[in-house]
Amino acid sequence: MKLVRYGSVGQEKPGLIDSAGTLRDLSGTLPDIDGAALAPERLAALKAIDPATLPAVSGSPRLGPPLTGIGKIVAVGLNYSDHAAEAGLPVPSEPILFMKATTAISGPHDPVIIPKDSVKTDWEVELAIVIGSVARHVEERDALRYVAGYMICNDVSERAYQIERQGQWVKGKSCDSFAPLGPWLVTADEVPYPQSLSMWLDVNGERMQTGSTATMIFGVAHLVSYISRFMTLMPGDIIPTGTPPGVGLGFKPPRFLKPGDVMRLGIEGLGEQRQECVAWSETA
Repeated sequence: MKLVRYGSVGQEKPGLIDSAGTLRDLSGTLPDIDGAALAPERLAALKAIDPATLPAVSGSPRLGPPLTGIGKIVAVGLNYSDHAAEAGLPVPSEPILFMKATTAISGPHDPVIIPKDSVKTDWEVELAIVIGSVARHVEERDALRYVAGYMICNDVSERAYQIERQGQWVKGKSCDSFAPLGPWLVTADEVPYPQSLSMWLDVNGERMQTGSTATMIFGVAHLVSYISRFMTLMPGDIIPTGTPPGVGLGFKPPRFLKPGDVMRLGIEGLGEQRQECVAWSETA
């Protein structure tokens, strides 16, 4: 299934995209798409519904983040061998983890706000894991059972805040609008092998990133198992899994985002995002 949330900011309704690409309303079936809705038995019940029996949504409403009530975003850094080489850094011996504030979450086509005084805002297309069941000390061989699905995350990053402001990547990763999610949450049954998905990102029509989840250093199952050793993963938590090469910081000279720039990005089977960059404003 392709689960979505649609409508104005803060007023989103649950929906799904049927096999013909039609948006169908789910608000008569469940109150919203949150961690509780991702329980295996709840997803099975949703899958049993004939989409043709659900109301079709007319027009082209805004798509919000496909999941609400996200408790935490546990992100992974330098998880692609070719991106580590681009950054001139050694391949990590264990996953590098950092947190990304949930206040950074936005819809897949909402504007990305260049932070006040920012000079190094950057892009990162990433596969995001969505947790569906409580996970503690999970064995890698069992880890995919705890995954409800996947979606795209643009892990927007302010590199000066991330690297030059006395440590803790979270500062450069958590500005408002720095976690566009969606357009859909694709359930795990439609992505049986997440380690072979092509991915790309354009800025102003120029291809910047081209990659595949095949070059991940630590795969999806390993990451879920690893992270569950350090913290309890709850239904609705998400794990952005790292980015392939082609980020702005890796260019010589580096290239960063400015107001008016447009990003488009996608992952095979998970749809596409589009964001226009806008200047920070006191009144926003």
